Formats: sequence, C-alpha cells, structure tokens
Amino acid sequence: MSGTPTTSVEDLLLTADRLLAARTGATASGRHRGACLALRTALELSIDRVLDAAVPGLAGTTMRAKMLCLHGYTAAETARRTNAVWSHLCLGCHYHQYEIGPTHDQVRAWRTEVGELVGTLTI
Repeated sequence: MSGTPTTSVEDLLLTADRLLAARTGATASGRHRGACLALRTALELSIDRVLDAAVPGLAGTTMRAKMLCLHGYTAAETARRTNAVWSHLCLGCHYHQYEIGPTHDQVRAWRTEVGELVGTLTI
C-alpha cells in the first residue's frame, strides 16, 4: 500500500467491529470476509508507518518483503505475531467455492490480535 491513506486505522477497526456485530444485510460469510479485509488493511497501514519511519520509501515494496523487514525494526515476537495474523487475514479475505469462509469466532480472535498489534506497532 503506497500513497496517503484515505482512512485511518481506527476507522478500519471500527468497520470490522460493525461488520462483526451486524445481523442483517450481507450474508454472514460476506460480513466476515469484509471484516478480514478491513483488519488486514489496518494492519498493513500500521506496518507501513513503522517501516516508513525507519526506512523512508519502503512502502513501495511487497507486503511479504515488509514482513521480513519488520523483524529488524520490532521485537521478534511482534513480527512473528504480525506475520501470522496477516497470513490468516489474507486467506480469510479470499473467496474459494470449495472452502468455507472464516467463522465469526475466528474473525473476532483476529480482530483482538490486530487491535493489540496496532497498539504495539504505534508505540
């Protein structure tokens, strides 16, 4: 993700919360995937902020490369947790007709993890 973000991390987390709390509108599967996308974007924005502060211009690289770089600018455990939840969210965002999407409990757990990581990455 490069350029100036048009929404804040907090807005994205709030969007995920609203999607998880909704009981009408889109299907449950659609709401869960939408929440995953909002959470993944919030996490990516937080990662970009950390890395851009350390190495300006790094925002133009791939997220996989950023995950490798994150180990050099945060605690190893934070980098490991960030990579793990980002990978889960990537899978949760994508629709495959032969797979069941993420459950409400899975997305809720990922929301908790992303909230903690965003707090850790902004310190």
